[in-house]
Amino acid sequence: MLTVTLYFRKDDEHSNTAKADLLSLQGKYPHRLVEVDVDSDPALQKNFGENAPVVEAGPYSLKSPFDKQKLSMTLGAASDRRGQLDRLGREDHHDRLRRGQSISGADRVMAWISRHYLAMLNVLVLLYVGLPFLAPTFMKIGASVPAQVIYTMYKPLCHQFGFRSFFLFGEQPYYPLAEAGMSGVKTFEDVTGIVGLRDATSFARYDARAYIGNETVGYKVALCERDVAIYGAILLFGVAYAATGRRIKPIHWIVWILVGMGPIGLDGFSQLFSQVEWTWLANLLPYRESTPLLRILTGALFGLMTAWFAYPYMEESMAETRQFFIKKFNSIEQSQK
Repeated sequence: MLTVTLYFRKDDEHSNTAKADLLSLQGKYPHRLVEVDVDSDPALQKNFGENAPVVEAGPYSLKSPFDKQKLSMTLGAASDRRGQLDRLGREDHHDRLRRGQSISGADRVMAWISRHYLAMLNVLVLLYVGLPFLAPTFMKIGASVPAQVIYTMYKPLCHQFGFRSFFLFGEQPYYPLAEAGMSGVKTFEDVTGIVGLRDATSFARYDARAYIGNETVGYKVALCERDVAIYGAILLFGVAYAATGRRIKPIHWIVWILVGMGPIGLDGFSQLFSQVEWTWLANLLPYRESTPLLRILTGALFGLMTAWFAYPYMEESMAETRQFFIKKFNSIEQSQK
């Protein structure tokens, strides 16, 4: 039997009329009517809200306004097509029909993910950017074992240089290299005694990576300043995106490249290549060490632009998945009443 889906709004005159017309055509074009409230999900509101009621029958769709005659023609065309497919007996057609008549465990999992993916992402990013702050907290209270576990977990994910990381519970929130040119703050060399950090290939940088801190200096966050800014900005956008009902439109890819990738690439690569002791390169690129402010700013821009570019497209894909399962679940539930 043909399945017809009516996307409607409650207490809407046109929706009620469309439903009455569909029921009156049951005798001429036998079909199973599936009703879906467009206000039950933001994806449905976006796709059907302005055009409700909307009728879908096979590959055919009618948007409001339409009359009973158009509805009859659409049902006739859909019924003819369904009859042809049934007569041809194609295996893929019958497989789709069988899958459409039952709800599997995979269906329920995918439907759940499509509804809650944003909350899952926000929790994952919160854990990723939050755990590194637990490491110095554990060190402060004397729980060195869980602190070392966190530092070790994040070593493959971040350079963890002490001179490019935040410190908690100490005299300063950060201790930059002397080459950063920041006045009024103690440098990393001053508080640690580690020298020879100017060259990016220096073995002294392994010591700077392993340095955690002490009671006076404070204890290092297990993620560098730039990474904290990147994932912190992604988290903030994710929360704002959820709070606005996932209605924020994506930025253009050119904006993502220019505003998101441009500053972080310029700051990071100019710093990296200027610190490699190649004579020919030194003549072209003067030595520079970025400051905590620049790392935070460029990292936050990259994180914000990346999330702003990716999340709306992700929502577009998940919305299609939600719409599919809402229609399928409603169809099966209503057929069992």
